[in-house]
Amino acid sequence: MSELAICENVAKPQIQEENIYITFMVGNELFGIDVSCVDTIIQMPAITRVPAAPSYFEGIINLRGEIIPIMSLGRRFNSSEDTITSKLSVIILDMGDNKLMGVIIDDVREVVTFNENEIEEPSPFLKKEITFIRGVAKKDDDLISILDVATLIA
Repeated sequence: MSELAICENVAKPQIQEENIYITFMVGNELFGIDVSCVDTIIQMPAITRVPAAPSYFEGIINLRGEIIPIMSLGRRFNSSEDTITSKLSVIILDMGDNKLMGVIIDDVREVVTFNENEIEEPSPFLKKEITFIRGVAKKDDDLISILDVATLIA
């Protein structure tokens, strides 16, 4: 057997793809979004309401001359009827194709790194109902629901 054949039979280590996430609170729940989707984070601005919009659609803002829709994650997740105050923050998400969208959050926590294999898929029992949750990761004693930005507004 040649040396080349021996090397081909040796198990090669798999490269783990690491992703960086910003974590934040919505109500009592901890969520994460891939930082590559984040344009900026701002303090809660004045929001202009839009008539006949879905209940989780808070309105629109003008940020640097651009009109950006703002969504309440608490209402989107049916987890809280949040009261809009200046203490809240808005994560401005880059949705691709030069489209931005803001999501209202309670509190920014930290930036964390996870390998893809550290993110578990949601339970099959909930997968249809919570399509916007890509998976769940563990950090210390916390569970972080990783959001799928693409399906968040679907």
